[in-house]
Amino acid sequence: MKIIGEKINGTRKSVAAAIVTRNAEVIIALAKAQIECGADFLDINAGSTPDHETEDLVWLVHTVQNAVNVKLCLDSSRPEPLRAALKEVNQTPMINSISGEPKRLNDVLPLAAEHGCELIALALDEGGIPKTADKRLEVIRSMIKLTREQGLPDEKLYIDPLILSIATDGDAGKTTLDVIRRVCEEFPRVHITMGLSNVSFGLPKRALINRTFLTLALAAGMDSAIIDPTEPTMREILLATQLILGQDRFCRNYTKACRSGLLS
Repeated sequence: MKIIGEKINGTRKSVAAAIVTRNAEVIIALAKAQIECGADFLDINAGSTPDHETEDLVWLVHTVQNAVNVKLCLDSSRPEPLRAALKEVNQTPMINSISGEPKRLNDVLPLAAEHGCELIALALDEGGIPKTADKRLEVIRSMIKLTREQGLPDEKLYIDPLILSIATDGDAGKTTLDVIRRVCEEFPRVHITMGLSNVSFGLPKRALINRTFLTLALAAGMDSAIIDPTEPTMREILLATQLILGQDRFCRNYTKACRSGLLS
């Protein structure tokens, strides 16, 4: 199970302020906290306007790498910031993301293939997020056809099946879980990753819904997640679910977390 820490994101007010003022301490603290709680990658998203994104993303890469040794997930849909950041990374990064939108595919996929990056692919196209599992599978198949043609191995691809809010679509959870199962069956070397929070948007007790969805997604075949690893209850659910699903060899991760005080 690969955890992608989500907290260094310029759409969050505190991170945006740190980027503008070049407050490295804030960014370093977020990086260290996520790694201490088990993050395998750190998502780095400048969240800036196009005229500042390249400079800001490079600054974030330098700031994080000068403080911690971890793989980065470069989060941008634009090739210019990605190209600049790829020149600065210490380790081959993940890229977040492509989709079925032709421009995004044409701009970002060649960069990932050229540099041998792991790559997140969103199950949407120019029409948005398809409502049905069948339609999302059509988008996913089209993307995988192109990633293979570009020479990107399936095991470097992370499909994000996407989740809509259950408040506006009562079948949203069921649809996404169906996509996960079908991708795992049809493309067994491809990974599944996802941010979880959209599932609970507009509903009370969001954390409860997010934790429950995480458990179900893991059981369906998700093997990566874009989460806040410092959130205690999410971490506890993740470790316990992996334990029950037989994904924690000799219960090492669970017992280690207990001994270190990470579990309440």
